[in-house]
Amino acid sequence: MFASYRRVLAAPGALAFTLTGLLGRLALSMTGVSTVAMIAARRDSYALAGTVSAAGLVTAAVGLPLVGRLVDRYGQARVTVPAVLGGAVPLAGLLLCVHLGAPDWTLYACWAACSFNPNLGGMARARWAYLFRADPQARHVANALEQALDEACFMAAPVLAILLCTSLFPEAGLITAGTLGAAGALLFAAQRRTEPPVQAPTPEDRRSGSPLRRPGLRVMALTFLATGAVFGSLEVTTLAYADALGQKSLAGPLLAMVAGGSCLAGLVFGLLRPRRAPAVRFLCGVAAMALLLLLPLTAALAGAGLGVLGAALFVAGTGTAPTMVTGMTVVQELLPRRQLNEGMSLAVSALLTGISAGAAAGGLVAQQAGPGAGYRLTAGAAALALLIALAGRRTLGRRPEAATTPATATAAATGAGPGADAEITGRPVGADR
Repeated sequence: MFASYRRVLAAPGALAFTLTGLLGRLALSMTGVSTVAMIAARRDSYALAGTVSAAGLVTAAVGLPLVGRLVDRYGQARVTVPAVLGGAVPLAGLLLCVHLGAPDWTLYACWAACSFNPNLGGMARARWAYLFRADPQARHVANALEQALDEACFMAAPVLAILLCTSLFPEAGLITAGTLGAAGALLFAAQRRTEPPVQAPTPEDRRSGSPLRRPGLRVMALTFLATGAVFGSLEVTTLAYADALGQKSLAGPLLAMVAGGSCLAGLVFGLLRPRRAPAVRFLCGVAAMALLLLLPLTAALAGAGLGVLGAALFVAGTGTAPTMVTGMTVVQELLPRRQLNEGMSLAVSALLTGISAGAAAGGLVAQQAGPGAGYRLTAGAAALALLIALAGRRTLGRRPEAATTPATATAAATGAGPGADAEITGRPVGADR
């Protein structure tokens, strides 16, 4: 059943960068929860913990595309190593400031400085796009694998973070996340065999500027912004609903049901052979996500118990992974390889911004209109994502100029013909630098 996944992982160096990247992404998923738990425990203020966390999300949304641009220009390893080592300083500062009772503004400053990290998920997808530049089916499987791994991290990381913070000491979760994240990122950067070679900028690059000048990417960014609002409002609303029923401790398992449904759907989706263009699949995925998110709304409005809500959340989660998998595929198709890391970082930044806004709006709605009313916001954000994607559907199928697509750019640079990239040869990617 999983022969397709074994095949992509059998590519030279693929398993190594997948496992090291997974370690770093697990740590990243732990970071936010660990920070909130640490500040809330040491300062006895969820308000302070939430605003510090939100400030970090905003800074990350700004910093990710900037780091992605540097990665496209100088290479993954040359940017990742100094970024990780430099980020360790403000992280240590945050731990000390929290522990020693420093003024609140120091927490914001340190956490904001910690947020300029490389996007390991984007860099891993860029490696898959380069490894299978001539095999769209293999890229589809690889993107599905990446999304399933993301969802697995979302399920495991909060549980691990809370366990460390509550069973050891409040800083334990963030210390563990920082250590694992630095180790994973450095080990990922050390996998030079699969690192995509840097493509020298052309005069056209200087004229084109940001990837956001491409209409298709603007549509994708706005769609991901609305999708992020889905995730943010869903998380806060589920927490409020469980709390209203006197079962706040079950909010984590309920959210894990969403991630579990998405993880399972992502793995199954990767086994299917795509028969339509990525843009069409993306529209279908967004439509399915919007339709399935009516289930938790219906359960909440009917006053259902947490068991029924958990089942509804699991089914609703199955619409997430196919949407994200095809969304990242569309982004890869829209951009030339020389802008791939920056473009995917922009997509992630839009998601982060949407998550932050959705969480804030979801909390406000839950406070003013009742704990289950926030699912209206979740369903509305999904419908908005669908409307944006439908309005811009004509731009999503436009590929970059033929000379700079992932397959032909390499052929042009090496002098090889179109069939030269038909299979992975095992030759180190960086050998021709």
